Amino acid sequence: MIRIGIAGIGHLGKIHAKLWKEVDGVSVTGIYDVNGAESSAVSNETGIENVDDLVSLLERVDALSIVTPTQTHFEVARAAILAGKHVLIEKPITTTTEQADKLIELAREQDVKIQVGHIERFNPALLAAESYLDDPRFFESHRMAQFKPRGTDVAVVLDLMIHDIDVILSLVKSPVKSIDASGVAVVSEELDIANARIKFENGAVANVTASRISQTPLRKLRIFAKDAYLSLDFGTKSAEIFRLADEGANGGTLHTGLTMKLGEIDKGDVPRTIIYERPDVPELNPLKYELELFRDAIVNDTVPVVSGEDGLKALQVAEQILRSIEAEIGNL
Repeated sequence: MIRIGIAGIGHLGKIHAKLWKEVDGVSVTGIYDVNGAESSAVSNETGIENVDDLVSLLERVDALSIVTPTQTHFEVARAAILAGKHVLIEKPITTTTEQADKLIELAREQDVKIQVGHIERFNPALLAAESYLDDPRFFESHRMAQFKPRGTDVAVVLDLMIHDIDVILSLVKSPVKSIDASGVAVVSEELDIANARIKFENGAVANVTASRISQTPLRKLRIFAKDAYLSLDFGTKSAEIFRLADEGANGGTLHTGLTMKLGEIDKGDVPRTIIYERPDVPELNPLKYELELFRDAIVNDTVPVVSGEDGLKALQVAEQILRSIEAEIGNL
């Protein structure tokens, strides 16, 4: 039985607390927050013991969910790792790449796991589309959220866009060649809207947009791969695929869900059929699945699906985007 603790009992920390209690093979042995009254209230609600300080919490756990503000990720994770505890750190991994590098080095020395909470990796829409993603070449992502004070302590690039950065990096698997970006602060002291065009060494291109002052929430990623176009809606957890197949191919032989033949293209030596598919998506809670995979990485001594190195790579690209925006603003 793995003993789990939770540091940070804000909006997302409460969700961690509730879902960890549903995960088999673990025991939630304590929660801690600098706001003692809030932590006590969550303790009363969930039945999880409220612990007065981080050191005391670390003494009674094997692994820690870190759901504190981004600026505190490094210090909390550093203390946990030095105490020999595995850590699941909500995104972004830290505020700087130097901090992330240090945590990864310490985790190697202490032989503990780091998993980073890039939850869209576990979104059913992406999981349903994985088998269609053969050499993706162009990405168009839009992540729009209604304004909420929570999260405005960091730029929208680190608050929202980093989700899509991580997903795209996991699919392209090629070094970044160049980044051009722009953004503005509107209602907070940090960037509230940003757009970046990321070019990769293998020729792939990603156009990524994020806003936290939109009227209507939107979380969509469109992907163009060889002979295929995929539209993923992370909000509704659905996927649509348009793809080309050789004449007479049965679109339903490899995938389940809705399949329709829309027409044919009579160009080239082999006629091609246009197939539309809405693949079945797995019925799962992405955050609970993320927690379960963290548990599995500890039990099986395997590399977490979203490792500390993955979190570092996403943060490196986010920092490049922020530098590009700063340079553009400086040139105005």
